[in-house]
Amino acid sequence: MTNMRPPARRVVMLVQNGVVGDSRVQKEAASAAAAGWEVILLGRTDFGSTVTSSEELDLSGALVRLVPTGRDFDRRRHEVRRPWLRSPFAYPPGPLEAYRRKQVRAWKADLAFTKARINVENGGLGPRLALGAKTAAVGAASAWIQARTRLSRRVRERREAAASPVDRTAGRFWRAALGDRAWRRLDPALWELELAFGPVIDELRPDLIHANDFQMLGVGARAKIRAQAAGRDVKLVWDAHEFLPGMKPWKRHPWWPAAQLGFEREHAPYADAVVTVSEPLADLLVAEHGLIERPVVVMNTPDQRTDDGEDVPDLREQCGIDKDTPLMIYSGVPLEQRGIHIMVEALPSLPEVHAALVISRPQWAYVRRMVARAEELGVSERVHLLPHVPHHQVVRYVAAADIGVSPNHHHQNHEISLNTKFFDYSHARLPMVVSDVKTIAEQVRRTGQGEVFRAEDTEDFARAVKQVLADPERYREAYLDRVPLDEWTWRRQAEYLTGLYEALIGAPETGAAA
Repeated sequence: MTNMRPPARRVVMLVQNGVVGDSRVQKEAASAAAAGWEVILLGRTDFGSTVTSSEELDLSGALVRLVPTGRDFDRRRHEVRRPWLRSPFAYPPGPLEAYRRKQVRAWKADLAFTKARINVENGGLGPRLALGAKTAAVGAASAWIQARTRLSRRVRERREAAASPVDRTAGRFWRAALGDRAWRRLDPALWELELAFGPVIDELRPDLIHANDFQMLGVGARAKIRAQAAGRDVKLVWDAHEFLPGMKPWKRHPWWPAAQLGFEREHAPYADAVVTVSEPLADLLVAEHGLIERPVVVMNTPDQRTDDGEDVPDLREQCGIDKDTPLMIYSGVPLEQRGIHIMVEALPSLPEVHAALVISRPQWAYVRRMVARAEELGVSERVHLLPHVPHHQVVRYVAAADIGVSPNHHHQNHEISLNTKFFDYSHARLPMVVSDVKTIAEQVRRTGQGEVFRAEDTEDFARAVKQVLADPERYREAYLDRVPLDEWTWRRQAEYLTGLYEALIGAPETGAAA
């Protein structure tokens, strides 16, 4: 008889993005793998990831797989039907409208060729009369196609806004008739995740599913129930990054919030444990879902590991400035509600200061508007758009700045947690300038590690920047004894996560087998 260790218990993590740039899920996966579990992190391919769907990546021992995920259900069922009653002359959904517009272009190209040929060949009256008749016919057809195109676009806009009496009535009907299950009608795009990820999870046969955020909660819950029906015990951990009722919608359709809320409520009861990012958010989740056990708080703090021989980019060199030039930095996703544009708006009042924006989506319209605004204000040479660095390099990278900026607007999710950049700036010992959103502002005032300004108030932001630059060492002194940096490390936070895993499925390797 030979003693053999059983295979490590398998953890499948789910996230609805391309993994690249999501520091929290990367750290969670790497920490679980380092603790001894077999970890497979599943992301999706259609969020601009640099990884193709056919590739698998090794993430410090965790395997990353990207799942091709469709967009067919982005339109609701009534949006793919012909609007016979609403606008009978509009084109039906599908390729016909584009085909007809291109057909007009082909007809006009043929007319131009015919006219040129008649001129070259000195055609007589007959060919010219035929050309005139054909031109009139093409003109009439073109006008008709343009009219139908306008009607079709108007129908699409109305359906996308769901503002007509018919659409408003339909939304109310489905919510009343189906309750939390109404997401099936209100936002069928949620099915795309289930259809793409479900078979992959079933094939992997995990012992534990870690579902990040509300949309993956449903995918994980359904996989858990299927496994139980097949006689396998699978535990589900729901990692709630934000409080859904207070979140700014990802999509503009008015049915979207109700659909997501119903989806979350339907599947939350299947979670064996809940993880979240802050104590205030844990309180909200308990109240919202009637949780019996309080969520485990795992803050998104920095991973302070260093890689031998790994060079960290020189921030000031990238900006083309010397060590004495005042530099403020923002690091994160460029969303308008995060208020980044205030850094650009304030630069005319801060004549020597440069702004480094370390952002993940430089192609987004919001970023393009900021760049255009910087040119209007004549400060474009002091605004530097820089790409993200790996999450374990961020602290060393941003430390070259003079001020870390967190300019969030007042939204509920901004009020209730310390964001990732706050922890990065803290470990870099940066003085901060933060907006007066509740949790971060209270922390900064308590420790003295920065200044607080009124959110969306450019003049007050400039005041705070000037105040910090006047005596930066005063704010750096807070890191000597008033800021709990030992608690704000990923090593400490990962202990809470792996402890939860052990409580649910046991240690990674459960002993010897004969």
